[in-house]
Amino acid sequence: MPSSSDLQRELDEQRALVERLQAQLAEKEAAWAAEKRSLFEQIRLLLDNRFGPSTEKYSIKQQDLFFDEAESLVEEPAESGETAEAEEENQPAPSGGKRRRGGRAPLPPELPRVDIVHDLPEDEQQCACGCGALTRIGEEVTEQLDIIPAQIQVLRHVRIKYACRACEDGVQIADLPPQPLPKSNASPGLLAYIATAKYQDALPLYRQEQVFKRLGLELPRNTLARWMVDLGALLAPLAERMRAHLHSAELIHMDETTVQVNTEPGRAASSTSYMWVQRGGPPGAEVVLFDYDPSRSGQVPRRLLDDYGGILLTDGYEGYAQVVRDNAITHAGCWAHARRKFKEAQKVQPKGKTGKADRALASIGKLYRVEREAQGLPVEKRERLRATHSRPLIEDLRQWLDQSLEKVPPKSAIGKAVHYLNSQWPRLIRFLEDGRIPLDNNPAENAIRPFVVGRKNWLFSQTPRGAHASATIYSVIETAKINGLEPYAYLLEVLKNLPGATTGEAIDRLLPWHQDESLYALKPAE
Repeated sequence: MPSSSDLQRELDEQRALVERLQAQLAEKEAAWAAEKRSLFEQIRLLLDNRFGPSTEKYSIKQQDLFFDEAESLVEEPAESGETAEAEEENQPAPSGGKRRRGGRAPLPPELPRVDIVHDLPEDEQQCACGCGALTRIGEEVTEQLDIIPAQIQVLRHVRIKYACRACEDGVQIADLPPQPLPKSNASPGLLAYIATAKYQDALPLYRQEQVFKRLGLELPRNTLARWMVDLGALLAPLAERMRAHLHSAELIHMDETTVQVNTEPGRAASSTSYMWVQRGGPPGAEVVLFDYDPSRSGQVPRRLLDDYGGILLTDGYEGYAQVVRDNAITHAGCWAHARRKFKEAQKVQPKGKTGKADRALASIGKLYRVEREAQGLPVEKRERLRATHSRPLIEDLRQWLDQSLEKVPPKSAIGKAVHYLNSQWPRLIRFLEDGRIPLDNNPAENAIRPFVVGRKNWLFSQTPRGAHASATIYSVIETAKINGLEPYAYLLEVLKNLPGATTGEAIDRLLPWHQDESLYALKPAE
């Protein structure tokens, strides 16, 4: 029979076991609760992304960075408190002339005018009282917008032949000017039209095929696709001159987005590939450069940036670490991405309550307020302004961040936002060290938006060659746009002259910032 001491020992062991099991159960329940909370937050974010507004009220008013632009303006009720102040402080300055409230904007004076004169019949040009002919005292003009639909024509290159009747030296004939695609019957104008429709206006080739058919011309989409691939090859030397110019810039913005390529060797059609974008250069000579690659590994930015050693501004993707280390690049982070994380955390907060996300967003909003004041200042003055106003905000935010790190569940939306901010902190505060560094990577994200809008229409590239061609054509068009050129007019100019440009200097003369002002896009109506 067990002694009392044995029974007591067994009882103590059972109690210890129960306590361990209870502790394990409590730990599991806490983990389950955190997982449940995380899943509910993800569901709320998914619902918000699916059914909520496509724009976010950020400190700097900014439309959705990757998808369709907003299609209407919505008046919202005034707000009070720190959030409203943060939103107001960063509204961008007006970029154009004033528009008359409640009135119709005048039609651009650059548009050609065609006069249609409406006159009285001759018998009505006599005074009814018998005084004689009426005197013309003026006119009243009403303007209507009109459009001339696309018209297809055939360009006949007629080359005159000459020969000498007195000798047999053969026939002499004028040379045919170099053509963009010599083995096709596509003119520079047609190629520029098709490329602009697809890459600027996001009109897929199968829809263009239908448009041409309505105009009485059979142009199969396979032919159009082949022309675009060949056009990409033709424009490649120009894109490479843009790359050389870009890599001489002090700062490059860089980002990437997904693309599907159906026939990438060794990969399933559903595999994810990537379109990378770089943007940099001084105002008036900026470059937007697209590159296709099936991978998102660190080797891609290493290859694309080559020996670049300036300032690189990106999101939090760690794939840039190798090239940053190898090239001794100054790597800056994006406050817009950090802010977006807290915006997501704010969305899943209980309604009517404020929390840590609001605190972080208010602080970040104040940083953007300082940046608005710094716009247009020389680098040295911008650095002094940041030292006076931004650095105290950063120090206060760092103190709050240190206090918050251990208080938030890591898997929650606010936990992810806090830990993202902490992990990116050294890159995010780099703007304090150099006045040339902006707060965010929005220029790259804005540059990549037209590609993603187009992707929603044409969905995928059929071949890697097609994806590379698309990258080249997007590079040329977006670089033209960022420098104020109308895309079709610029492409037409390039396609007329690039086939005959046989030297680097000749190609350089076709860069957007070397073009005549007649190619510039029409200015917005005031």
